Amino acid sequence: MMMERRTTAELPEIAGARALVYSLGIEGRDLARWLIARGASVTMADSRSEEQLDAAGAAPPEGVERTVRGELLDPEGFDLLAVSQSVLRSHPNVIRARDLGIPVVSQMALALRLCRGHVVGVTGSSGKSTTTALVGAMAERAGIDHLVGGNLGGSLLDRIEGVPETASVILEMSHTQLQYTDRSPAIAAVTNVTPNHLDQFSWPDYVDLKRSILRYQDADGLAILNADDDTSRELRADVRGRLAEVSLAGPVAGDGAWLEGDAIVSRSGSATERVATTSDLRMRGRHNVANAVLAVATAEAMGLPREAITDTLGRFPGLPHRLQVVGRAHGAVWINDSIATSPERTMAALEAMTEPAILLLGGREKDLPLDGLREAAGDRCRAAVCFGEAAPPFGEAMAGAVETVVRVETLDEAVAAAATIAREGDVVLLSPAGTSFDAYPRFEARGEAFAALVSALEGFEGVSP
Repeated sequence: MMMERRTTAELPEIAGARALVYSLGIEGRDLARWLIARGASVTMADSRSEEQLDAAGAAPPEGVERTVRGELLDPEGFDLLAVSQSVLRSHPNVIRARDLGIPVVSQMALALRLCRGHVVGVTGSSGKSTTTALVGAMAERAGIDHLVGGNLGGSLLDRIEGVPETASVILEMSHTQLQYTDRSPAIAAVTNVTPNHLDQFSWPDYVDLKRSILRYQDADGLAILNADDDTSRELRADVRGRLAEVSLAGPVAGDGAWLEGDAIVSRSGSATERVATTSDLRMRGRHNVANAVLAVATAEAMGLPREAITDTLGRFPGLPHRLQVVGRAHGAVWINDSIATSPERTMAALEAMTEPAILLLGGREKDLPLDGLREAAGDRCRAAVCFGEAAPPFGEAMAGAVETVVRVETLDEAVAAAATIAREGDVVLLSPAGTSFDAYPRFEARGEAFAALVSALEGFEGVSP
């Protein structure tokens, strides 16, 4: 029986509308440009100071009539509130807008309404960017009409409006992007759901946001879940259409993909085939094997040719700031894993290391448990350098588990300290387990700063592409 899909009220007429856009970030600027192009008068507001916005390079696009910095303007008097994912649905001004009957939209919510193509969505606590990019690379290799977007690919709205019905639209969908959506992708893939962002959400609320990717599917929809992940398995009860699963522990019950020895195997219907081996992958770490297995299941569900899937697995190098080798200095290999903004991601990075590690931890923590990180560091690290706002709690967690623990103020000092500790055969791993927001506007900026600092070290040797 076909499940009913929730209908939503149409947006007010955009032409001539008074639109208020929250956030001068990437999504806010995308929303503003889209609204201006359709005849709206746009006011933008951001709670960050002038200095913070300048540091982030966040300037309003041409045509914005008014910009307010340092506060989120009251929405009363506007016809439409458009919000970046950084503005939570629990924000008093968002609640007030709804109480006033003002429609609230986001970039992702609009994109799903505007898109005519076949939408593939990827969410999860970790691995979603890599999985999305890998599926996109498989689609590129297959030569099909496609678009990759969401948290990847920059501006989305103008690109998505021109997508034909025959195209595949592959979207990375974070929990905050799912806050405002009222539609689901035709194929919804979940990498995992583990404790994260508990400084902003309760655990039940966080899980519910991830669940949103499945909420509006009908009987024709496909959910691809991680059978190895406790919470992902619980989401089976929310599947309204078809189910496929992935696992690193062996065959799944129905359709999907899994790891069998060192072979990545997929099944669709009665056909079971070997796709590749783990030794074919360029990406480092077991967590990237999991990303590859999920990408295989997703690409198979999209109907991509097997040759394109297999060939891409052997070529894809991974994304920047995700176990990215910067180069060699002081006898050690220096690795940028700035994407690791939670202890769990850092633990996955450590699992991928075979060399003795000097671990750089820091930034701003999220009130997440550190016991597992302490144990993993104790097993694999001979030193930990803790920096930034979170240096005290990270330093306390490492004390007694790691032979050498150093606390410093900044990333610059952390790199300098690691250089004095490093010796031949080590790996120096920036995998901070905290967000960048104490010192950098985004994890990419932190990773770029790290790479620049490492490149300036005496005797630095880069790596070949």
